[in-house]
Amino acid sequence: MATPDNLPREVLARNEDCTVSRQRLPYHAPDISALAKSLARQLDESPERPGHVELLNLLARAVGFRNYQALRASHQAQTRLAREAELEAVVDFRRVEQWRRYFDDAGCLQRWPKKHSHREACLWVLWSRLPARQRWSEKELNERLRAQECLGDHLLLRRALVDGGWLTRTPDGGEYRRVERRPPAELGALLSCLPACA
Repeated sequence: MATPDNLPREVLARNEDCTVSRQRLPYHAPDISALAKSLARQLDESPERPGHVELLNLLARAVGFRNYQALRASHQAQTRLAREAELEAVVDFRRVEQWRRYFDDAGCLQRWPKKHSHREACLWVLWSRLPARQRWSEKELNERLRAQECLGDHLLLRRALVDGGWLTRTPDGGEYRRVERRPPAELGALLSCLPACA
């Protein structure tokens, strides 16, 4: 009779007749007590000793999956997504550290960078703090930008956001909107080390 103590060895044992055993798959149970109870209940309900594939299904069901195939499909999807995120999210933390210096301890922009790439990073931060899908009058936008900087030149920032494509404005300058863009991977890292400027 299989017991919880020897189940992992049986599950991981090589069985040349069964293709599922040739594939290595990590297994994680958030609650070992719940796992043991689920396995004990399923083994009690089984009319005979489960085979290799049925043991895999028991383990999968014990952590909330319908069967082993569902567990494997979930793991494969997680691996694909992690690979995509890894490819996209290459962060140069040295640059993030340089950009952080333009903001004070309260998270407000205190210096305007000389380098264009550093200016862009600062504008990304200001852009991220403007709510999406909203419209502002020039006065409202000016107030929002003043709250994010201590340079004393919110007009410079407003012009840079419009000229760089972060904001659009109507021809008469009466209404502004944030343009939805895909931010660089470094923006998340920069925001995580900045307090939200009130």
